Amino acid sequence: MNAKKTSFVTLVKAALPTLHPTERRLAEFILNFPGELASYTATELANLAGVSNATITRFVKKLGYRSFEEARQHVRDNREEGAALLRVEGHEDDRSDSLLYRHIHQGIKNLEHASQHFSQSMLDEVANAMLSARKVWVVGFRSSHPFAEYLNWQIMQVIENTTLLPRAGETLAESLVSMTSDDCVILFGLKRRTADLDTLLTQIANSHANVLYITDESAPENSQVSWHAVCRTAAPGPLFNHVAVLSMCHFLATRVLELSGAEGRHRMTSIEAIHEALDELQ
Repeated sequence: MNAKKTSFVTLVKAALPTLHPTERRLAEFILNFPGELASYTATELANLAGVSNATITRFVKKLGYRSFEEARQHVRDNREEGAALLRVEGHEDDRSDSLLYRHIHQGIKNLEHASQHFSQSMLDEVANAMLSARKVWVVGFRSSHPFAEYLNWQIMQVIENTTLLPRAGETLAESLVSMTSDDCVILFGLKRRTADLDTLLTQIANSHANVLYITDESAPENSQVSWHAVCRTAAPGPLFNHVAVLSMCHFLATRVLELSGAEGRHRMTSIEAIHEALDELQ
């Protein structure tokens, strides 16, 4: 496993006890909106923080950077990794509806990207693989987990043998050992991905199961999977926009139900009968 570089924010916090009062004021100013460091020149930052350019230079060198530009690049890299703290902006648009418009417009652009890069034939191929599989495994961690849970909840209406991972109180190995080449795995890998996701993907691939890998645009192509669906998650604010991810999950689940045929309809009919018997739903 590759050693991960210490984040910019961690470096600043660790340096606080050793900083000169002026440098500490600069550090505290930066920590309010650390992601914006990438947007400023050294002179602009000095003016905003009320310090000199020389203080900026001393500060970044104490953090271990050779230059202010190197520090800015590190912050850009941290932003790309997906840390919400570094994506928060310190200013807002004066127009009351501007931010809402930007969010909605970006969501539409993400959906348009999906419409241009997904095909019904590919998703139908996945749906048929799920329906013919011995077992369907749906896997997601952190922000990916709600989408895995949603997809699993929908497809279980017509697919009896589905498993959502991770499961409480169990290790992954206790489930992975049961995967076979007759299975289908839906693996979500959205930012910020867990550090061991690539290792997990290799373990899943070793089972020779069919794998649909659902990621954002930052994930590289992976030759170990059967299908790779890339969902754009760009957003104007600190949180990623997952509208394309949910839309794809909805369409895939819809196709699973539609392609399930008489067997799927029989299962849904039986479920509805039990709902009525238990008086579970309005």
